[in-house]
Amino acid sequence: MTATYYVQNVLSQVKSASNEQRPKVSTSRTLLLHDDAGPHKARATTQSLRELGIQVLPHPAYSPDLESCDFCLFPISKDRLAGRKFDRIQDLAKAVNSELRTIPEEDYQ
Repeated sequence: MTATYYVQNVLSQVKSASNEQRPKVSTSRTLLLHDDAGPHKARATTQSLRELGIQVLPHPAYSPDLESCDFCLFPISKDRLAGRKFDRIQDLAKAVNSELRTIPEEDYQ
């Protein structure tokens, strides 16, 4: 992906989706979380974001808050636990631990 493609295709979709979902709110209230990929840091991208009034949240290169588990393991658990109600935090923790134990070890690789 190049910065040109990103600006012309991706950012235009972000703007359209933002306008569609929140028509009374300007894009200046839109926040994006970018990583350090080249197209995200390119001059064309930053200029386009500035023109659209979209703010970019700072993102450390290797944030411990964004572990790979956030993208592969937790969505699985979330889907499996969807719709269940827990009266106590301990019950939720037990259910999450139980669900994580059902994931095969090779999926952690």
